[in-house]
Amino acid sequence: MNQLDQLKQFTTVVADSGDFALLQQYTPTDSTTNPSLIYAAAQQAQYKHLLDEAIHYGKSKTKDVLHHILNKVFINFGLEILNIVPGRVSTEVDARLSFDKEGSVIQARQLIALYEAAGIDRKRVLIKLATTWEGIQAAKELEKEGIHCNMTLLFSLAQAVCCSDVKATLISPFVGRILDWFKKNQNVASYAPAEDPGVKSVTAIYNYYKKFDSPTQIMGASFRNKEEILELSGCDLLTIAPTLLEELKKSNDPVERKLSPDAAKKQPIEKLALDEKAFRYHLNEDQMATEKLSEGIRNFIKDLVKLEQFIQQKF
Repeated sequence: MNQLDQLKQFTTVVADSGDFALLQQYTPTDSTTNPSLIYAAAQQAQYKHLLDEAIHYGKSKTKDVLHHILNKVFINFGLEILNIVPGRVSTEVDARLSFDKEGSVIQARQLIALYEAAGIDRKRVLIKLATTWEGIQAAKELEKEGIHCNMTLLFSLAQAVCCSDVKATLISPFVGRILDWFKKNQNVASYAPAEDPGVKSVTAIYNYYKKFDSPTQIMGASFRNKEEILELSGCDLLTIAPTLLEELKKSNDPVERKLSPDAAKKQPIEKLALDEKAFRYHLNEDQMATEKLSEGIRNFIKDLVKLEQFIQQKF
């Protein structure tokens, strides 16, 4: 078996892409999108009809036309993805709402309503929220309504613990972005796979969750190389870009399971109790997590604005 098929024995593989043609090649269980991926895909001629349909839908509204078009663009791409993958699609709330609990809840409900109007059960959709305190509180409310959440831009154990406390369905710790920060700030060219700071961060979160029987799943994300992926074999889910899926598919080297609940149970880990003040303090003390969360929100907003400008040119 190639490495991708071996990995699928231990871990649910999710495609990190908005390109449907690529999804069909790698048969992932789920797929995740974000404003950056949708912006890139929306410019491709083969997806023009999805944009046109969203514009037509938005124009039928009497106010907030661009907002409705954007929602429909994300839904249209999500629906196409759900025609290919057997599992779930992740659709992101506007990153400009990252510090607005009420606004995030309202948009999440709007997105779910559009999916349900298209005949999709809400169980097949994950609403992506930035892992700010406000995003976590929005997830708490949405999960009670049966709207499942994928907590993104997650870089620290403190963020992960609070997501588990509100019973968020899924977290997406960003492995590669953690590596990027440490390489730049420590002035290190590379790390051995097992010493990769992103790998170590996700391993710590995995062990904490399994030690204390957290209901929240962990989906490692944002990989920079194949070795990071293989070091996290056994993680609940891994979302992988097409270029790295292809690397895994081309290799037949053996894949060893690195993470397991049994091993996690034996770890000497103390349970954390974090209220809002403690969360903010822990996050502030973690320079990497603070900087990468802030940067990630800004970059998602930047690509969202680009997408808005691209849409406005069309109508």
